[in-house]
Amino acid sequence: MNKDLLGKVKRKKEAYRGWKQGQVAWEEYRETVRAAREQVRKAKALIEISLARDVKDNKTSFYRYVSDKRRMRENVGPLRNETSELVTQDMEKAEALDNVFASVFTGKCLSHTAQVTEGRDWENAEPPTVGEDQVREYLRNLKGQKSMGPDEMHPWVLRELADEVARPLAIIFEKSWQSGEVPTDWKRGNITPIFKKGKKEVIGDSQHSFTRGKS
Repeated sequence: MNKDLLGKVKRKKEAYRGWKQGQVAWEEYRETVRAAREQVRKAKALIEISLARDVKDNKTSFYRYVSDKRRMRENVGPLRNETSELVTQDMEKAEALDNVFASVFTGKCLSHTAQVTEGRDWENAEPPTVGEDQVREYLRNLKGQKSMGPDEMHPWVLRELADEVARPLAIIFEKSWQSGEVPTDWKRGNITPIFKKGKKEVIGDSQHSFTRGKS
C-alpha cells in the first residue's frame, strides 16, 4: 500500500460518499472505483511475483501469504431451521441452508437443457469432439482474479499452464463425451452462504437474509 495506492483508495471512498449525497455523478464514481481496483490488482500481482521469485531465500513470507489466502471465512453462526429450532452443529446448519436453497430452486437450467436437447437423435448422431486448441483457448481466457474451486486449483495457475495441461484435459473431456459420464468431482462446488440483512440466525424469511455465493 504505497502513497499512490492509498490515495486512490481514499478517493474511492470520497467518491462513494459524494455519490450517496448526490454530489458526484454515477459515471464519475464508477470510473474512480475501476481505477482503484485496477491499481490494487496490479499491486497484488507485483507482490505475488516478488514472493514467487524470492521463494528460495524467503520461504517464510511465501508460505505465510499462501496460508493467508487459504484461510477459511468465519463460520456461520447458529441458525433457526424450518421448525424455528436453533441449530448449532455444522451438519445441522448445512442441512437447514440446503433446505432453503432447494425450496427456491426454479429449475430454470433443467428446462433450458430440455429445450436444447429436444428433437435431437443423440444415439445416431456423431458425438462432439473436444480439440486441444479449444481447451487451450478457454484456459488462456480464464479470469485470474476468480477464486479456487473444490480442486483448490487457482484459475491463474491453469491460465499460465495452458500449453502444458490443454492436452490431458482435452483427453479427459473427450472420454467424458464418449462414455456419457462426468467425474464426480465436477459435480461438486463450494457454496458459501452470504449474510445480507435481517437477523443472522433467520434464513428463508421474507427478508432473504442469506444468499448463495459459489467459491
